[in-house]
Order: sequence, then C-alpha cells, then structure tokens
Amino acid sequence: MEADEGWGGHEDRATTGFDPAAPFDPDAWESLYRNVYPGMFAFARRRLGSDAAADDAVSEAVVRGLDRVATYAPVGIGLRGWLYGILRNVVHESHRQSGRVQPGLDLDRVSLEPSVDSRLLADEQQRALRAAFSRLDDADREILELRLVARLSAADVGQVLDKQPGAVRMAQSRALDRLRVAMAEVTGAE
Repeated sequence: MEADEGWGGHEDRATTGFDPAAPFDPDAWESLYRNVYPGMFAFARRRLGSDAAADDAVSEAVVRGLDRVATYAPVGIGLRGWLYGILRNVVHESHRQSGRVQPGLDLDRVSLEPSVDSRLLADEQQRALRAAFSRLDDADREILELRLVARLSAADVGQVLDKQPGAVRMAQSRALDRLRVAMAEVTGAE
C-alpha cells in the first residue's frame, strides 16, 4: 500500500463517514459534505476568486456526486478524489461560461495550521513563495495544489488529471524542482 493512500479508497469510509455502497442516507451525505467542504471550498476559492462562486461550485459538485453516486466505483480512486474531479470539472465549466482566465493560486488563502505557518513561513518568505508559485505554469500549480494542499493521493490526482500515479509523482517532483528554481530567482539565492 502506498503511503498516501489514506486520502482515498477504503479509507474514505473512515475519513468521511460515508459508505457509497450503503443505501442512500441523508445524514451520511451531510457528514460527507461537512468533512470535504473546507478543502473543496479552498480549492474552488483559489480558482474562482470569490467565496460565493466557490460555494456555488462546491455545492454543484456535491449535488452531481449525489446524482452519480450509483456510478462511483472505489477501484483506483477514493471518494475524496472522485469529488475533487467533479469539482475540477465544475470550475472549468464556470471558467468557460464566464470567459474568464483562471486566477493563480492565492497562497494567502491556503489554510495552514498556525504553528506550521508561524514556524515555516515568515511574511517575507510568503511573498517570495507567492511570487515563485506565480511563475509556474498552470499544470505545475495544479499538481502541487492537488497533492500538497488538497492532500490527494497520487492515484486520486491521477484519476482527476487522467494520468498514471507514477506520472503524477514525476510531475510533482519536476514541479517542485521548478518551484525551487523560481524561489531561488525570486530571493536571489543560489
């Protein structure tokens, strides 16, 4: 078992309180919604640029998930990854309908525990990281966001992006290398 599989597959029942194989249970869906909403909202907020649009996108993704739960097959992708895939499609549809360009990742909106935030990222480092992150292309930002911010497994991200888990890990490694280079350029470090 891969170390990061805890975000999908059989762990979904334990982490979300939802069993897709069970008969429809409104309480289970409410529990699932409450469990996945914060991360999905943050993902949508960074991509859509407003709280209202993000809330609408998450709600639409969960409604679509509810409508399609009978087609969910836990082989290869966890429920969390499946819902992120639906959300990603909703966000892309929103961009197509509005003709807007997707905003870059707003690291000010990324939820970090205060202890991690205060120890690892001083204000100057945050600005440098935002500047370096903005230099990455959309594909690199998306891989890093799904793997590191949303904490999806390589298998789940692979299903969302239609890639093999090994290709996801390789893309993540390369994106991190490019982020290091961009960070060095921004800070003037070598």
